[in-house]
Amino acid sequence: MREYLLVFLVALSVTYLLTVVAREIALRTGAVAAVRDRDVHAEPIPYLGGLAMLGGLGAAYLVARELPFLSRSEGFVFKDAGVVLLAGALVCAVGVVDDIFDLDALTKLGGQVLAAGLLVVFGVRFWYFPGADGTQFALDDAQGALLTLVLVIGTMNAVNFVDGLDGLASGVVGIGAAAFFLYCYTVSAQNNLTLVTTGALLSAALAGACAGFLPHNFHPARLFMGDSGSMLIGLVLSASALTLTGQFSGMPEVGGNSLFATVLPVLLPISLLMVPIVDLVLAVVRRTRAGRSPMSADKQHLHHRLLEIGHSQRRAVLIMWMWAFTIATGAVLVSLFDSAWVWWSVGSMLALSVALTFVLPRVNRPRKTGLGDTGLPENASVEGRVDEPADEPAGEPADLTSAPAEGVVEASGRAGESTA
Repeated sequence: MREYLLVFLVALSVTYLLTVVAREIALRTGAVAAVRDRDVHAEPIPYLGGLAMLGGLGAAYLVARELPFLSRSEGFVFKDAGVVLLAGALVCAVGVVDDIFDLDALTKLGGQVLAAGLLVVFGVRFWYFPGADGTQFALDDAQGALLTLVLVIGTMNAVNFVDGLDGLASGVVGIGAAAFFLYCYTVSAQNNLTLVTTGALLSAALAGACAGFLPHNFHPARLFMGDSGSMLIGLVLSASALTLTGQFSGMPEVGGNSLFATVLPVLLPISLLMVPIVDLVLAVVRRTRAGRSPMSADKQHLHHRLLEIGHSQRRAVLIMWMWAFTIATGAVLVSLFDSAWVWWSVGSMLALSVALTFVLPRVNRPRKTGLGDTGLPENASVEGRVDEPADEPAGEPADLTSAPAEGVVEASGRAGESTA
């Protein structure tokens, strides 16, 4: 456990330090998030936080290879972890290009398929599928490859979809990685197996990378992870869950619910990212029913709805973290332990999450004073604020504080030309 803690701290420290470098690279290359209509940030923020996280993961991997206990593990642990980091570097590179040049959706999907295919080629894939009666169904190469592609690509896009508020995606994935580490470590101890597993190593490093990035990304953010980061951490988390089916020769015995145990290799990666996956499914259904492309952007994600019902941006993020913690930790605890305290704990976390989500905005709702929450008259539009002029087209807002009236007109006209 001490060596895993060191892996976590190395990933945290290196990621934290490299964010300064990543921010400078983003500013020099123009990888900056301009303010769009659907965004909640009010000023341009640099991208490329994924580069810092990739550096943290790589440093943790190199340190782990030199530690006394972890270095004595079987060779496939570091081989599989190295393959995952290689695929992560590939998809991170695709994300960097997208953050700078704004790739189209099809090209970005091609990069995701290539990275997921790299995992399949080197054996990081589904090897068996659990049955309801505790049996295992061996998967042939085509079946294992197809399921792997669906899980990995789906997870990458789910994380990308949920990355809409400062600190949201890194917090949700960090919580999921920590819960998955708990599962890997405990299930190995319960089965008297080696405590060194690929899933435990990767999840400890991933949790550290997310924790190291959060101080720079929590509201108000100084750096965004961008697609380079969201796709990277989505791939690493899903791939670390995939290694379960290759780590053990059969279904490991667990001390909790037997139904959860039989479907855990499939259920666990889904439960760890239930919040972004639900958001992804709702977005696809919503856009398809409206006759739009599933990849088209809108402002109706779960985090946007939390803002609409009265939560501040920080509180909305903390509530999403609470839901992620409840679902991910609940699934792991129910799978590992068969005790009444587990169900009471999960039920209490669920009740607290519901209360924080729906009751807290009513308690903190301000009294009506003839002004809305923004300080404007109730019949005024929020878009009429100075920082978001109602008649200003998408793009860079005009500087209303320093330019004379004529300058405002000229700036507005140039913005209109650039977005036409």
